[in-house]
Amino acid sequence: MHNKVTPFFLLVFLLSAFSTSSQSRETTSPQSRETLLAPVKIGDQWGYIDKTGKTPISPQFDEARQFQEGLAMIRLGSKWGYVDKSGKTAINPQFDFAWSFKEGMAPIQLGGKCGYIDRTGKIVINPQFEFAWSFQEGVGKIKLGGKYGYIDKTGKTIAGPQFEDSWDFQEGQAKVKLGGKYGYIDKTGKVTIKPQFDDAGGFHEGLAEVKLGDKWTYIDKTGKTAIDLQFEDAGNFREGLAGAKLGGKWGYIDKSGKIVIQLQFDGTMWFQEGLAAIQLGSKWGYIDKTGKITIRPQFDAALNFQEGMAQILLGGKSGFIDKNGRVTINPQFDPSWGFK
Repeated sequence: MHNKVTPFFLLVFLLSAFSTSSQSRETTSPQSRETLLAPVKIGDQWGYIDKTGKTPISPQFDEARQFQEGLAMIRLGSKWGYVDKSGKTAINPQFDFAWSFKEGMAPIQLGGKCGYIDRTGKIVINPQFEFAWSFQEGVGKIKLGGKYGYIDKTGKTIAGPQFEDSWDFQEGQAKVKLGGKYGYIDKTGKVTIKPQFDDAGGFHEGLAEVKLGDKWTYIDKTGKTAIDLQFEDAGNFREGLAGAKLGGKWGYIDKSGKIVIQLQFDGTMWFQEGLAAIQLGSKWGYIDKTGKITIRPQFDAALNFQEGMAQILLGGKSGFIDKNGRVTINPQFDPSWGFK
């Protein structure tokens, strides 16, 4: 489940992955018709660049994050607020911490407690939780009393805090941990697949990777084993393929479990926009869905393509490339988040 990536880029990847949800499985989207901006640090301040490398929002923030639903979190001093794509303040910096908007709401922290605001900045669920996560599929994950549970958008409890750990809903089910084992619940809080696995991933394209002992395989939404072959490690399905590891090397399988791209890589990421980042030795490049190397491994780290561009790392600085491997924005920034 955990493909090998450079540690710093794993952090960036996780942050951007949760903010983009389905990781652009759609080929077109409303945002593709919008101005796309990426946060970058220039000197001691953060601003935003466009896909040409110009800076439509000049460096002026102490921290800045990726745009989501037209707004981006920014920090001035010790307080967080939000700006729109013109750089105008949409919600004044006032929160001890804040997270990205998703489904029209965003978690915020005030006085050590977390609640939710709407796009006007109005508090719609009072700060009361130890921690809160963005809504996914109409459900928000919260932490209270050291346990994890779920609420709906009115703040009503769906599943009371009871889990040792939990994750966002994906395709109608969420991974939860009880008694040291992983299973799945539905949006009513009912256990659909009893906790029995030593590790697990979320559902993607109808399948989830699960671990029993030291081996990984895949189950369907009823909990039935969908792929008999067992792997040393496994990733989730995207665009019909999943990364899988055997004999110390990664390749890709289809939903029948057939190895369609041979085991040869030292690390992989999932397919997005028809390409996947792969690692050979210490360098990262890209392949297409036939397994052909389209951009030779040459980068210290590489992220998935978003809106036709991918963030890469060279010499400790990040830049961007297009699908031909052409550098569109020279590596010059501290690693951050991609275009949204």
